[in-house]
Amino acid sequence: MSKAIRIHQTGGPEALVFEDVTVPAPAAGEVLLRQGAVGVNYIDVYHRTGLYPAPLPCALGLEGAGTVEAIGDGVTDFRPGDRVAYANPPIGAYAERRVIPAHRLVKLPDSISETQAAGMMLKGMTAQYLLRRTYRVQKGDTILVHAAAGGVGLLLCQWAHHLGATVIGTVGSPEKAELAKAHGCHHPILYRDADFVAAVREITQGIGVQVVYDSVGIDTFERSLDCIKPLGMMVSFGQNSGKVPPFDTGILAAKGSLFLTRPTLMTYTAARADLVSMATELFDVVQSGAVKVEISRTYPLAEAAQAHRDLEARRTTGSLVLLP
Repeated sequence: MSKAIRIHQTGGPEALVFEDVTVPAPAAGEVLLRQGAVGVNYIDVYHRTGLYPAPLPCALGLEGAGTVEAIGDGVTDFRPGDRVAYANPPIGAYAERRVIPAHRLVKLPDSISETQAAGMMLKGMTAQYLLRRTYRVQKGDTILVHAAAGGVGLLLCQWAHHLGATVIGTVGSPEKAELAKAHGCHHPILYRDADFVAAVREITQGIGVQVVYDSVGIDTFERSLDCIKPLGMMVSFGQNSGKVPPFDTGILAAKGSLFLTRPTLMTYTAARADLVSMATELFDVVQSGAVKVEISRTYPLAEAAQAHRDLEARRTTGSLVLLP
């Protein structure tokens, strides 16, 4: 028997149950993993509430790191004792031990701890595809990052700064503004005190930005379109404030033939070759020191509900990690 956090019905943080589970031996193509750390992400909230439906009962979580205990038939890339990490389905990371398809794992460099990996894999791989594939940020670009002091936001700011972009970011408090600035955000905007559209226009001298990275959703979506220069891109990759309602695409034409995309990490990492190359680039930029992973809080696995409360109340910055 092993311990896991599971839900038997959708709902609030109280739906998270810490209980005994039976962990099967790895089948063909699978690995049995003893987990050292588990990442907490907003997508876990979506699964918990039922916004993203999952078969019940189930353990939550898409991100973790640990040590291979056993391998199933046909697994050749890993062996017991290997340190590995992941950030993808199937869900079930909120657990002490689990089985997972081997092709979804990547090996961890010696210099990256399991706790660090659990705080960077999903957010870091998200930052990688957003900056390097969805819109390939170049030196001299100006970009807008919403929730710039959040887990993905801090990574986006640092990485974009490293690439030579000018980074504008929205934050909710002076403390978060200082944090974002310390992580590469050239122009933090306190969105509760200032009109971020007017601020972006002033910073860019009326030109606008090449791309907006928006994980907030309904509260920022429409006004973000007014921040983008003609032929620029709106990247809506989250909906923390609520789902964006049906949208008249003619607005994109009226605002300058804008591009709009709603990407997901799962699509970008569907092919194993892409998964490995993305993880390699992420590990390289972290090991170089250009991007630092901020673990703002760790919680015992049994306290996952409190981690969810803190995340939803926007009391957190950086990454949250559960320790089995």
